[in-house]
Amino acid sequence: MKQSQNYKFWFATGSQDLYGDECLRKVAEHSQKIVKELNATGKLPFEIVCRPTLIDQASIRRTFNEANNDSECAGVITWMHTFSPAKMWIIGLQEYKKPLCHLHTQFNEEIPYDTIDMDFMNENQSAHGDREYGHIVSRMGIDRKIIVGHWTDPEVVEQLAGWMRTAIGVMESSHIRVCRFGDNMNNVAVTEGDKVEAQIKFGWEIDHYNVNDLVEVVNAVSQGDVDTLTEEYYQNYQILLEGRDPAEFRRHVSEQARIEIGTEKFCEDGNYQAVVTHFGMLGGLKQLPGLAMQRMMEKGYGFGAEGDWKTAAMVRLMKIMTAGKKDAKGTSFMEDYTYNFVKGKEGILEAHMLEVCPTIADGPVSIKVCPLSMGNREDPARLVFTSKTGSGIACSLVDMGNHFRLIISVVDCKKTEKPMPKLPVATAFWTPQPDLKTGAAAWILAGGAHHTAFTYDLSAEQMIDWADAMGIETVLIDNHTDLYQLKNELRWNSALYR
Repeated sequence: MKQSQNYKFWFATGSQDLYGDECLRKVAEHSQKIVKELNATGKLPFEIVCRPTLIDQASIRRTFNEANNDSECAGVITWMHTFSPAKMWIIGLQEYKKPLCHLHTQFNEEIPYDTIDMDFMNENQSAHGDREYGHIVSRMGIDRKIIVGHWTDPEVVEQLAGWMRTAIGVMESSHIRVCRFGDNMNNVAVTEGDKVEAQIKFGWEIDHYNVNDLVEVVNAVSQGDVDTLTEEYYQNYQILLEGRDPAEFRRHVSEQARIEIGTEKFCEDGNYQAVVTHFGMLGGLKQLPGLAMQRMMEKGYGFGAEGDWKTAAMVRLMKIMTAGKKDAKGTSFMEDYTYNFVKGKEGILEAHMLEVCPTIADGPVSIKVCPLSMGNREDPARLVFTSKTGSGIACSLVDMGNHFRLIISVVDCKKTEKPMPKLPVATAFWTPQPDLKTGAAAWILAGGAHHTAFTYDLSAEQMIDWADAMGIETVLIDNHTDLYQLKNELRWNSALYR
C-alpha cells in the first residue's frame, strides 16, 4: 500500500551552553549513539535522524520550523540530556505543528556508583532536565507522547515504534479522501455525522457522487481486463459452486471483477482512499459490490457500508498505521450481528452482508455466489472465510452532537464452536473484554455504533494517542472497565465537551 511520503523522525536533544564545549561534545556523541543503535534494532518502522543539539531559543525555533517544512518529517522526538531552560522552548513549541514525543531516558542505564562525581551529575541530568521541559509542554497544553525508560529497553523501543505508527496516522489523516456512492441509510442515526467538523478535526474530505457516476466507469472497463482479473480470482481462491452452473457462476464473479477495476480507477482518478456504498442506492450496478470491496480493502482502501463514511475513513486510517508491519494479521470493516449467550462460550458473531477484508482470514478463502435480499440485484459474488484468533481492537467513531468520541473495545477473537455452512459471508467471533455483558453494556452506554473498524495490529494505546492528537474524546473498554466508573467518566466528559 502506498504511503504519501518516505517518512522519517527527527531526534532533538536539549541542553545549554552553560556546561562548556567538552560537555556539549559528549551530549552530541551520546545522542548520535542512541539514534544509531535505535535504528539498528530493526524494530522501528521508520528511520530516526539525529539533529544538532539545541542550546538556545534560536536553534530550537529553527529546528521545529524546519521540521514543519520538511514533508518527510513525521514528528520530533525530544530528549533533555542536561538541563535546558524551558523558556527557550516556548516559541518553537508554539510554532511546531507535527506529532511530538518526549523520550524520558538517559544515556547510562545504571548509576556508576564507584566513580560518580559532580562532573558526571552535571553532564547526565535527564531526571532534572526532562522535568523542566515537561513542565512547559504541560503548561502550554501541548499534546505529546511520553515514553519513560532506558533507550535500550525493548519495551521502550516497542513503545517508540508504536508511537511512530500513531504519528503516521496523524500525518496521513489530512490526506484521507472518501468518495460516497449514495447517501446514508434512511433513518439510521449512527452513520450520520458532521462532515465539516470532521474535515476541521481530522482533515478528511468526504465527497458524494451519484452511483451512476461510478457505473459509467465500471461499464467502460474492457472485457479483456475483466477476464484477466477473473482468472486471478480463480487462481487465488477456492471456488464453491454448490450446485450452480459453472458458466453462470463465473459470469457473476466476473461482474465483481468489473466493479473492482472500475471502482479502483474511479478512486485513482479522483485521489480517493476510501469508498462508501449503500445497498439501497445501486443505480445501474448489476450487483451490490461485495468481492470487489473486499479486494479494495485488501489493497489498503477504507470501506464503509450504508453510507458510513466515518468507519470508511477509520478503516483507511488504521490500514495506513499498520502498513508494512511485520507479521500483520489484518484490518477490516466489521459489524456486530448476533450473540452467543451460552455460559463459558459468550461472544459476538461479527460479519457483514458481504464486505469483510480478507487480510483477517485464517485458512482458505473461498468465493460463493448466493442470493441477497438487500439491494434488489442479481446474486453477488463474495469472499467467504473465518478470521484469525488473538487479541484485537474494535473502534467506533461517533458524532455526539457537540464533539466526536472514539470508542475502543479490546476484544479476544476465537474460533466458533461449530462451522456455519449455511452462512455465506466472512465471519469473526470475539468476546469483548472484560466479558460479554460488561463489554456490550459499556459499548452501548458510550453510544458505540454497530459498524466498527477492526484490527489485530494496533493497540488501544496507539488509537488513544491518535485521538488525543486530534483533540477528541476517547472511551476505552478493556479488562479494567467498571460500569459504575465508566458512567462517571462519561458524565465528566460530557461536561468537558459541552
